[in-house]
Amino acid sequence: MHMHKFEKVWLIFGIGALLVFLTVLGVSAFYLGNQPPSCLATIDPEKVDTTAPFNEPGLKKVEGKEWDYELVFVAQAFAYTPGDVQVPLGAKVKIIATTKDVIHGFEVAGTNINMMVEPGYISEHITTFDKTGEYLILCNEYCGTGHHMMTSKIEVVE
Repeated sequence: MHMHKFEKVWLIFGIGALLVFLTVLGVSAFYLGNQPPSCLATIDPEKVDTTAPFNEPGLKKVEGKEWDYELVFVAQAFAYTPGDVQVPLGAKVKIIATTKDVIHGFEVAGTNINMMVEPGYISEHITTFDKTGEYLILCNEYCGTGHHMMTSKIEVVE
């Protein structure tokens, strides 16, 4: 079988690109230990109310960590708990969220915070709030008839 010179070049390029991709993926997964976020932490959805830190949702100051505050949210049928939270300006915040019932979205409008909150899993995101104002939290995953009313608010204050 005769192959044209350009066919050989494209075949070598394609195989080379595939090998580079698989090598990067393998090093990331096996050597560096990177995993999808849903594999990191789990929780029993029926025991969310009695499991720390979800038994006391809200903003808590933490010491000795790379972030200043932990902001814990629990999503449930058409509501987030807590409903409104005040965060200090410039604070580095770790947002921790889970749900008791169905899959919900957790999007903070105007920021890059966008998580999927699934029953049985804990979602986390670390961010710094650099501008004062009110940030609306929306559920961007359809969760039922009251989905459009599922909101909360983060207020960044000085």
